[in-house]
Amino acid sequence: MKQGIIVLLNGTSSSGKTSISNELVNQKEILFHHLSIDDFFNNFNEFVDKKFPDLKPTREVDDQAVAQIIFDPIASMFYSTIKLFSEMGLNVIADTVIDNDKSFNQCLDAFFDQPTLFIGVMCSKEELMRREQIRGDRQIGLANSQFDKVYCFNEFDLEVNTEELSPIECAEKILSFIKSDKDYSVFKKLSKREISVS
Repeated sequence: MKQGIIVLLNGTSSSGKTSISNELVNQKEILFHHLSIDDFFNNFNEFVDKKFPDLKPTREVDDQAVAQIIFDPIASMFYSTIKLFSEMGLNVIADTVIDNDKSFNQCLDAFFDQPTLFIGVMCSKEELMRREQIRGDRQIGLANSQFDKVYCFNEFDLEVNTEELSPIECAEKILSFIKSDKDYSVFKKLSKREISVS
């Protein structure tokens, strides 16, 4: 049995990754399972809130420490779960934001030997800001703060622009690429990034 395909959607918050993922899950030609990094973080937060509803920290922990203690391991578990699904022969749509060298390297380690279709989900800063305002469930400016880091990659197997194409059209473009039997070559060509210490 072959490994499952990993469709790795990389884009900023509000770029349209989830909408594309839902369209890919709903189509009937290829069975996909959708895994989102947001679900992993939300499930962790729900677990803590339910298990310790009256938890009151006695000291503050800065964002960098929180990232090292919790966020980085959760991201690692997310990538490992995607790899496990692929090894089980399941096709996965992975909805993520790769915005630093460490998460990119983790991702590359996990998926280097998997059939990984690396897709850039593109959108302008102006449109991202407009979507954030309309949604109301995202911190205003989050996408803008991620923009340069997420789109520093200049090589994808495929790019879809959610400003120009609807989620259905983006999904159809991805499906056409998969059915064309073109090689998913980008991930195999990418190399690890040197992590800068701040």
